Amino acid sequence: MLIREILPQEKELFNQVASHPLQSYQWGEFRKQTGVQVERLGFFDNGTLTKAMQVTFHKVPILNRFVGYYPKGFAPDEDQIAALNHLAQKYNAIYIKMEPNVKKPLEQNREENPDIQFLRKFQTEEGRALFTRYTFELDLSLSEEALISKQSSKTRYNVRLATKKGVKVIEDTTERGLKDYLKILEETTKRQGFYAHTPEYFRQLWLSLKDTGMLHIFKAVYENKVLVVWIVFVFNGVLYYPYGASSSLFREVMASNLMMWEVIRFGKAQGCQSFDMWGSLGPIPDPKSPWNGFHRFKKGYGGELVEFIGSFDLVNDYPSYKIYSLAENLRWKFLRFKKKLNL
Repeated sequence: MLIREILPQEKELFNQVASHPLQSYQWGEFRKQTGVQVERLGFFDNGTLTKAMQVTFHKVPILNRFVGYYPKGFAPDEDQIAALNHLAQKYNAIYIKMEPNVKKPLEQNREENPDIQFLRKFQTEEGRALFTRYTFELDLSLSEEALISKQSSKTRYNVRLATKKGVKVIEDTTERGLKDYLKILEETTKRQGFYAHTPEYFRQLWLSLKDTGMLHIFKAVYENKVLVVWIVFVFNGVLYYPYGASSSLFREVMASNLMMWEVIRFGKAQGCQSFDMWGSLGPIPDPKSPWNGFHRFKKGYGGELVEFIGSFDLVNDYPSYKIYSLAENLRWKFLRFKKKLNL
């Protein structure tokens, strides 16, 4: 197997074997614009590109070191682990976080999973997850009638109610659509007490992806007021829902329910075979979790709950890794405390 860097003229080949939007060539170009270092490796068998990985490297303040991130890629073998270790040494990285886009059966014990067993043979630690371990996936190859029948009765009722009330869902992947999203996102984060990317991050995301066919912005409008805005991705036959924001106005018209249904219909029209809802709680959700309502909302559309193998840190420097991990834990405790105080 030949392992080498991907050339710019190979971006289409790269995308054909990429496993997720965050592994797409366009995503790497976007991350470069945010000041992140990007490395792309191709794995060639008899001259044919069979697998590719995209790793981003992020500067750690004060320490003048890097941490790497390999999100939603394939599960690496020994040669690919060696390639990741080489990149870690090149950047003098503390570690590279791997979050493979690899599922495991819900009923299977983690200790029995061969992918997890394999990763544990190397200098890995199960680190803080950036992606949730679970998500809902919906089969978009089904007919609309079959998809409606999979919905819970409450979800079907809410979709019909929003339609009856006159809520309209439109695509608006323009600068106006982005501005509407940022306006409602600010309200959402203040109301629900969570952190989101900066407005500049989303502006650069839109600039980088708006003409690629990958990014789409949808708005749910009622009485000339924008109530809900979602950013969705379409990539290699899969629909993704990574970002959303909703207003506190007119909650009774159930605009989010109609938004989800119309986005599902859009995915089908785009020829997508699957819809990854980008995260959920596990099989026994904590009713006290701030994400429990969101989990129930997604569950109402009848998708299958799936589990991924999780987050593994490939450690390059253990002493620095221990210090960094401690600092990260303290940082997140402070941020959660700060949010509680609404500072």
